[in-house]
Amino acid sequence: MKLAVVGGGSTYTPELIDGFARLRDTLPITELVLIDPAADRLDLVGGLARRIFAKQGHPGTITTTSDLDAGVAGADAVLLQLRVGGQAARNQDETWPLECGCVGQETTGAGGLAKALRTVPVVLDIAERVRRTNPDAWIIDFTNPVGIVTRALLQAGHKAVGLCNVAIGFQRKFAALLDVTPAEVHLDHVGLNHLTWELGVRLGGPTGENLLPKLIAEHGDAIAADLRMPRAIVDRLGVVPSYYLRYFYQHDEVVRELGTKPSRAAEVAAMEKELLALYGDPTLDEKPELLAKRGGAFYSEAAVDLASGLLGGGGSPVQVVNTYNNGTLPFLPDDAVIETQARIDASGATPLEAAPLNPLYAGLVSNVTAYENLALEAALHGGRERVFKALLAHPLVGQFEYAEALTDKLIAHNREHLAWA
Repeated sequence: MKLAVVGGGSTYTPELIDGFARLRDTLPITELVLIDPAADRLDLVGGLARRIFAKQGHPGTITTTSDLDAGVAGADAVLLQLRVGGQAARNQDETWPLECGCVGQETTGAGGLAKALRTVPVVLDIAERVRRTNPDAWIIDFTNPVGIVTRALLQAGHKAVGLCNVAIGFQRKFAALLDVTPAEVHLDHVGLNHLTWELGVRLGGPTGENLLPKLIAEHGDAIAADLRMPRAIVDRLGVVPSYYLRYFYQHDEVVRELGTKPSRAAEVAAMEKELLALYGDPTLDEKPELLAKRGGAFYSEAAVDLASGLLGGGGSPVQVVNTYNNGTLPFLPDDAVIETQARIDASGATPLEAAPLNPLYAGLVSNVTAYENLALEAALHGGRERVFKALLAHPLVGQFEYAEALTDKLIAHNREHLAWA
């Protein structure tokens, strides 16, 4: 079994390698190719990756290359984890929206749109080259904004599934609170990527008893602290929102907070320098503790589970992924991409039936879906007016004056990445 990782020079990659090594019985990789244009980073990450495999006795081979076509040739699955423009572009996404009093964040709001505009054309080019080289390969997208990128891939006819680590993080936390194994915990997880709610926490599968009210009553303070939201929000909703809902439920407070400290991108850039220095140590043969602060917790477990399921292995039959709605949420078009529990097999992802979504959440899901449609049109076809309309439709922007100003700022800060600008 051959897997290729596009963006293999990422400082995330040792987390992925550690999961591949530990879970080799679930996903028996024989060949792993790390692909990245940044040769210096790739050499450091590749060296550590080989040492991790060697220490844990994994028999597979790890190679590195900057040649995409050669790297993906013959791959059974291709994992996308790239960041167009690097942390420097992310830093811009997180700062210039604040000048208009709007949240600066890399996956939502104006910054999220900027990332989508930079990313979608690059991902589609990669996917088309994968299809030419190996049309049977599955594409697993971990590249943000996952919902928009996954829809672009599916709309273009690629064999693609989107993956996020939010759900598996909740699963692990709830399992610890309930003192059970993660495999016993089923989440009623529904919404859009980075716009989801845990409507139920069940033991043993979709029909198990809903223990979420008990969890909120007994552990509400800890749950709210993880979300960085007041306990009152969780209590009044009676469900657990993704921590990304903080940007919607506490927008103005978050804007004030972000204006008083360095961007997350600046923090991550400093962390990456330290991580790359550690990766260069020839005696290091495990992922360093610092990597846990980088983000992406449990990413490797989720990736192994999904790849194994798609390739006919021992992955969990039901997993939270991003895929076509296909009637799951009846108020959305079938070709909207949602994030929900789905049955995974060699044919792809089939969403499970979901309970009716409360209007309190359905309204926001509809609004953001409309924005994502417009964002994808702007990413595919370009043009200032398309960018403006997407921003005007976004609930974190929504005002004519803000949309006008943010459109100009977005284009100015991203001109080198926008072929049409």
